[in-house]
Amino acid sequence: MSYPGLRAMFRPCNLRARQCAFTRTPKTAFRSFTSSAFLRNEERDKPRPRLSERIQQRIPESIRNKLPDTIRENIYTIPNALTMSRIIACPFLGWAIVESNFTVATALLAYAGLTDLADGWIARRFKMNSVLGTILDPAADKTLMTTLTVTLAVQGCLPVPLAVIIVGRDVLLSLSAFWIRYTSLPAPKTFSRYWDFSIPSAEVNPTGISKVNTALQLLLMGSTTVAQILPAIIGIIDMNVFLTGFQWLVGSTTIASGLSYIFSSTAVRIIRPKDKQP
Repeated sequence: MSYPGLRAMFRPCNLRARQCAFTRTPKTAFRSFTSSAFLRNEERDKPRPRLSERIQQRIPESIRNKLPDTIRENIYTIPNALTMSRIIACPFLGWAIVESNFTVATALLAYAGLTDLADGWIARRFKMNSVLGTILDPAADKTLMTTLTVTLAVQGCLPVPLAVIIVGRDVLLSLSAFWIRYTSLPAPKTFSRYWDFSIPSAEVNPTGISKVNTALQLLLMGSTTVAQILPAIIGIIDMNVFLTGFQWLVGSTTIASGLSYIFSSTAVRIIRPKDKQP
């Protein structure tokens, strides 16, 4: 008895999945199909390039050759880690001052000062300087200074007008830094590249008066913080005369340092890649 329909069902057939040809029975085709699916899973599990790299790949080569080269640097260094730890300690320092726990605040302030000295020494001694470090270090100082200024003013330990001058200067400098980062970032200007700090675009060089002002501000905030526990330690009752004169000095240097960034031609250096060799 012949069954033409059954013979037609099992006749040799060619099945194609990607670049593989299959013949014979549906069972063989199923095994080959699962093999192709496994290969697709392997391709899926491969690490995908970063978003900025995928964008670069989609740009035509004629245009990509005209774009400036991207400079990258190692940002995972000990000095940068110490600087970040100083930034992380700032909320705890502010909480201690608001809770009038000036002993803990003094200890955290001492830690911030020691790490500030250590990161600079390590960066110079072991050649771990980075462009990100030139941005993180002043950012950590500004975060520490803002935390101390606001919390001490809330506690009534610092005059409000002086606090407004200090915080206002830091806010203006921070906004300027965001703008400089955007304008100096090499093309393409994407959100991911903007926050990719391994791509340096500008270097901040503090002016001389700014360095002096930072030291005086930290000394004033440290003295104001320590003054809250000195009476209980050595019996000193009043430091108002010393602190009042110090506050006037810091207010003057704060204004002068803010103006120095406007008129200085070396405070900010835009980083440009070297010209391509022919």
